[in-house]
Amino acid sequence: MKYFIGNWKMFGVPKSVNILNKINYFYTKDKNGKKYKVIITPPYTLIENFSKIFKNKKILIGAQNCFQKDRYSSDTGAVSSYMIKNVGAKYTLIGHSDNRAEGDNDKILKEKVKSALKNNLKIVFCIGENKLEKKKKKTLIILKKQISKVLDKKLDKNNIIIAYEPIWSIGTGEIPNPRELQRTIGYIKKLLKTIFGKKAPPVLYGGSVDANNVYIFKQNKEIDGFLIGGASKSSKKFIDIIKNYYR
Repeated sequence: MKYFIGNWKMFGVPKSVNILNKINYFYTKDKNGKKYKVIITPPYTLIENFSKIFKNKKILIGAQNCFQKDRYSSDTGAVSSYMIKNVGAKYTLIGHSDNRAEGDNDKILKEKVKSALKNNLKIVFCIGENKLEKKKKKTLIILKKQISKVLDKKLDKNNIIIAYEPIWSIGTGEIPNPRELQRTIGYIKKLLKTIFGKKAPPVLYGGSVDANNVYIFKQNKEIDGFLIGGASKSSKKFIDIIKNYYR
């Protein structure tokens, strides 16, 4: 099973549902539709509305983040995984580089992961190195730390997906060299097997994915799908990625 996950970031109002309606219409008719899942993570403000609209349809709705404390707390502006689950979300991103930059350290991320899984959310755990770390050839060291400090074998691996997003690639149009990417994803999968055993969680790629370069990623058999940013805000661009992947 492949995954096409759209991260809307700070985008969308109720009428933006038209974008999802078009994606869902395509998805329902697509002869390859049984081979993949489409998950969209709109902002918190749209989760309940979109979850209701797509309750019996094919698209799944997720959140872009969750707070580390469970259920309720006195933290202003915080939204817990318990609250997200209760308005219909099925997934949540955790550890996106935007949130890491805002202070999400390994300890906080570990709490978020535990809380989300406890509330029966599937998690998409984001990892990735920045430009300087890449330049210093520290990519694998960074990824190992990001994974091993947060994930452990006691967690339910069936509800975990990993998204490798090199920070230097997000929104820049730059993508990793295919051979290097193959090695990196292979390394991540090997590391996950040492934690979770033979059937390890799937590994997605994210960072400047579009309809023109998706065929390059398609050659890499290690990639289990994509976390798509900018292109997911347009139904045409998102659908074209899927079409070109299965072309």
